[in-house]
Amino acid sequence: MKFRAKMIDVGCLNNFTRVVNTISKLTKTCTLRLTTDNLFFMLSDKVANGGVSMWCELSQANFFDEFQLEGVSAEANEIYLELQPEYMSRALRTAQNAKSLKVKLTKKHCPCLTLAAELPSLSSASRLVTHDIPVDVIPRRLWQDFKEPSVPDFDVSIYLPPLKTMKNVVDRMKNLSNHLVLEANLNGEMNLKIETDLVSVSTHFKDLGNPSWSDEASQGPSQARAPETMAHARVDIKKLQQLLTGQQVNPSKAMCNIVNKRMLHFILLHEDVSLQYFIPAMA
Repeated sequence: MKFRAKMIDVGCLNNFTRVVNTISKLTKTCTLRLTTDNLFFMLSDKVANGGVSMWCELSQANFFDEFQLEGVSAEANEIYLELQPEYMSRALRTAQNAKSLKVKLTKKHCPCLTLAAELPSLSSASRLVTHDIPVDVIPRRLWQDFKEPSVPDFDVSIYLPPLKTMKNVVDRMKNLSNHLVLEANLNGEMNLKIETDLVSVSTHFKDLGNPSWSDEASQGPSQARAPETMAHARVDIKKLQQLLTGQQVNPSKAMCNIVNKRMLHFILLHEDVSLQYFIPAMA
């Protein structure tokens, strides 16, 4: 099992850093899946226990100038690693403006992802800063637990307002309640609401637009829905705030699929990154 990659372009390094920073804000531990074409950051908490799920996909060709991978075997040419993304985020902070960044799977006191950043120097000699990030290699028999989540049969799909605007609203609401109701319809209308014994607050968004999905993805009940009928989910406000606060992907498209009373499914799309985030509804 071997993995080594090299990144030279500063813009690619900055984009990769922003993605990892976002992941580190969403979870303490995640799974990194390496294939010959893509990198996947995955989190699959038990939704039944109120946990969130995440799936972030990056095309390696859009980030790395060199990329070599020898997986577990010829027919299973992949590597699955469990790691703490905060450690990778810290390592990448020291690599800002680096001339190059090398990433390698190594064996030190334990398996590690070793990040070696070549930093600019006033002298002719380069400065090399190395970070060893401990990882656990996930055996092949457990890979089946890390499948890409399917797009659920949603009731309403809607484009989101600017995420900074949404974050400001949620930040204020968090001081009033632990739970938030997000509702939307097929007329491009979305509301964020909290209701307690003492206060009721609602923020309304209009003309957001509704994504058109392929036939395969749109077999849900939304086909027969009246456009003005709201679908909603009541969620833990901290989990939504976590997504909005940590978001550094700067998506060109951001949307939310609502499975009525069951789940919010967020999709953030950038030209070379896609991030999916699932928040289960509360009773």
